Amino acid sequence: MTSPVSRGFHRPPAQTVTVDIHCVTRWSKLGTVWRGVPVPCRRNHGFVRAPGTVNHKIHLVSKGSPMKSISKLAVVTTAGAAAATLSALPASAATARAWRGFAHAVFVQTDNAAGNTIVAYTRTAAGGLQQAGSYPTGGNGGATNGSVVDHLSSEGSLAYDRRAGLLYAVNAGSNTITVFRVRGAALIRSQVISSGGQFPVSIAVHGSRVFVLNAWGGASVAGFRQIGGYLIPVPSWTRNLGLGTSSSTVFTGTPGQVGFTPDGSQLVVTTKNAANTVDVFADGRFGPSAQPTVTSLPGTIPFGFTFDGYGHLALVETGAGAVATFAIAPDGTLTQLGSAATGQAATCWITAAPQGTLYASNAGSATESTLSTEPDGTITQLGTTPTDPGTTDAAVSSDGQYLYVQAGGPGNVDAYRIGPGGSLTETGSVTVPGAVGGEGIAAS
Repeated sequence: MTSPVSRGFHRPPAQTVTVDIHCVTRWSKLGTVWRGVPVPCRRNHGFVRAPGTVNHKIHLVSKGSPMKSISKLAVVTTAGAAAATLSALPASAATARAWRGFAHAVFVQTDNAAGNTIVAYTRTAAGGLQQAGSYPTGGNGGATNGSVVDHLSSEGSLAYDRRAGLLYAVNAGSNTITVFRVRGAALIRSQVISSGGQFPVSIAVHGSRVFVLNAWGGASVAGFRQIGGYLIPVPSWTRNLGLGTSSSTVFTGTPGQVGFTPDGSQLVVTTKNAANTVDVFADGRFGPSAQPTVTSLPGTIPFGFTFDGYGHLALVETGAGAVATFAIAPDGTLTQLGSAATGQAATCWITAAPQGTLYASNAGSATESTLSTEPDGTITQLGTTPTDPGTTDAAVSSDGQYLYVQAGGPGNVDAYRIGPGGSLTETGSVTVPGAVGGEGIAAS
């Protein structure tokens, strides 16, 4: 016998929805058919409705299995909310291949001006990459003036928040940020929001704080709070950098990256040839300091950076063709500890493996430099490994076993197994559709 509750929900016109369900516990159920009545509401339990989004509660009954109790209503409502989210996505995302079990995923941003897309890959048994899905961001890519293999001319344009299970992508041509929920190698687009400035190129995440570096309009850093998987703008956290940049600024003259120190107490910005400085803002619960502490590095073109296993800033100095290490004092002052020349052309990007090895990308030489650091900040180059042309951004898998390197010339991603001493052995290469000159890569 059908309950009064079930009969009541079926009086209005019902809808039938077929979706793929991807659970946070890493299982998937494909082609699930639901029938029910969508009921608009202002918020879901525990989630604040973000600007520009619409949330729904849905009373759904699985096909062939009528609802018989109030307790089942609560369970199916949760599944229905997930179904509503998926059904609102483009077909290419909703029907993307589902990967059961844990997936070592790699996400690559195309930065295509005709429509930015995140292409997802999983790691094969041999260490190569296999495409798992393609997910439009809902925005457009863009290109800095004069760029060829590195259209954003930045590092950190695709940021993976492992703790929250979220992926953030910049849409430079649309001045927006896209938020995806990560389910193994599958992505669920949940929000597209203004970047708070012009031409976003880099994203930094620490806890619930998210900052976006906008390269044009004089350059700025815009702040957000992440609440329930959505970004909420905090206008009082915006800081103008006063670099005088615009769409006509040559690619070497736009800012390079924004990032947090490991403890999240400071926000670091590199300005490249716009000012040849590293700007450090103190950051806390009330936002960044009004003004940064500025360290001038004339002629070095400070570009990408990361932090080594000892907490030192490892900074690529493109003008000097080197990677330098610095200690950052509590007041934001930088003290140089060491420097190592790569002997390569256009060294711009850098990433760190969990073991502490550093990998710097050399776009002009089509190589990847391997470096190591010591507790006192001494840095040593260990060798170079050839890549496809136009070496740009790179990411290391969470288990520290593989390095994935973007090559902007052909739009490829090269995969390498990390061996003893940080040595690299190529395990494959894939061509990312529509990604010539694209930047932005993240690995789970």
